[in-house]
This record gives sequence, C-alpha cells and structure tokens, in this order.
Amino acid sequence: MSFCWSTLRVNDLDRSILFYTEIIGLELIERFSAGPKTEIAFLGNGETKVELLCDGTGRTVSVGNDISWGFTVTSLEDSLSLVREKGIVIESGPIQPGPHVRFFFIRDPDGLKVQLVEQTA
Repeated sequence: MSFCWSTLRVNDLDRSILFYTEIIGLELIERFSAGPKTEIAFLGNGETKVELLCDGTGRTVSVGNDISWGFTVTSLEDSLSLVREKGIVIESGPIQPGPHVRFFFIRDPDGLKVQLVEQTA
C-alpha cells in the first residue's frame, strides 16, 4: 500500500493554488471541473500530492487545529524571507528541536497549519 494524496476542501481555489505553488513550491499538475459547481486541482512534486477541492456552494471551510502538513525546504532562511515578503504571519518558530532539523509554522488561506522544515546532514 502507498499513500496517494491528501484532499483539502478550500474556499477559493485560485487563492489556494497560488499559496501552494508560490509559497510551498508545488507544481500544478491538473485542474478540472468535477460537476456544475465543483472544481479540483492536483498539485505535487515527486511523491507529494495534494488535492484541492472547491465545491462552489459558498459554505465556509473549517480546518481544525490538530492537523498540519509538513514540507521540506532547501533553506529555512529563504522560506522565512519569502513568507514575510508575501505578508504571511509566522504562527510559531523557527524551532530547532535537534541538531539536524529546524522548522516554522504558517497557515494556508483556509487556516490549515503548514510546517516548513529544513533538514541538515
């Protein structure tokens, strides 16, 4: 068995695609209509796949505080600069729990906690 993707319902598909491509660095693989008001976008790099689903009903998406997605980055400093430049609030960090890992948390446009992680040696 292998993991296929993680699905996230979003309020604004364009805004979420922008976040996950510009900030996280995922590539937009496919975007398509899945019904009269529903649109889906798949993003990914390698084995990492994210499905964004916007159902167009106008209901507010609610993401809990007890889940987060983590993405590795090449440079934590570059990522910190990018999110600050884009006006994204840093929720917590940078944190260095061990000698070979540093990370910080931000939120995506719908409130999902996203962890950006730099691993060394």
